[in-house]
Amino acid sequence: MDYDPPMPGSIQSLERAAAILRLLAGGERRLGLTDLSVTLGLAKGTVHGILRTLQQEGFVEQDAETGRYQLGAELLRLGNSYLDVHELRARALVWSDDLARATGESVRIGVLHHGGVLVVHHVFRPDGSRQVLEIGAMLPLHATAWGKVLVAHDPVARAELDGVLKPFTKRTVVSPAGLDLECAVIRERGWASEREEAVEGTAGIAALIRDRRGTPLGAVGVSGAVERLTGGGEPLPALVAAVRDTARAISRDLGASPF
Repeated sequence: MDYDPPMPGSIQSLERAAAILRLLAGGERRLGLTDLSVTLGLAKGTVHGILRTLQQEGFVEQDAETGRYQLGAELLRLGNSYLDVHELRARALVWSDDLARATGESVRIGVLHHGGVLVVHHVFRPDGSRQVLEIGAMLPLHATAWGKVLVAHDPVARAELDGVLKPFTKRTVVSPAGLDLECAVIRERGWASEREEAVEGTAGIAALIRDRRGTPLGAVGVSGAVERLTGGGEPLPALVAAVRDTARAISRDLGASPF
C-alpha cells in the first residue's frame, strides 16, 4: 500500500520574521522590542532573537540612541534589484525585437541569478520555425556569451564561479585561469562570444547592459547555428555590432551614461 507522507508545514520562525518585517514596513516604521513583542503576542526573548538574526543579515537596523528597529539596507537592495529586472524587461521589449529582426536570430536577455544566468526575456528567431520559449531558463555562467560578459564585469558573478567548472562540450572552458584570461579580453573589446561551449552546433554573442548607476544589470545577445553566427571560426562583425548597439541602447534607456 502506497503511503503519501504529510506535506511539511510552514516554518514558524520564518513566519514570525516575516510578521516583524511587515510591522516595520508600516505604521511608524521604527518600533521598539516591547512594541513588537506586544503586537505579535510573543515573548521578548523570542522577538529579540529573531531581530538579532535579521540585523546580522542586514534586513533590520537598530537606532543606537533609541534602540528602536527599522528596515535595513539589504531589503532596499533586494527591492531595487527586483524593480531593476522588471524595468529591464519593460525597457528591452522594443530593442530586443529590433535586434531579432536585424540579425534574423533569436535574442535572449539574462540576469545573474543563483550562480547562473536567468533568461528574463526571449524573442524567437523571425523565420517562422518551431522554437521553444526560454523565459525562466538558466544558462551557465562560464559556457555562454551571456554568462561570460557578466563574469567579466560583475565581481559577484565571478565569485559565484568558485569551484569546478562543468564541461558541457569538449569546447567548454573549464580552467578558471583560462576563463579569467578570456574575461580580460571581453572587458577590453566590450562583448563576449561562445562557440559550441554549451551546446554543440550553437554559438552566441552578448554584450553588457548597465543600469542607471552604471553597474552591471544583465546581458543581451543573439544565439543560433554556428554557421550563421560565425565565419572562419570568429563571430560575424555585423552581428557583434548589432548586439553592442542594442546593449548600449537598452542601457541608455535605463538611465546609464552613454560615455
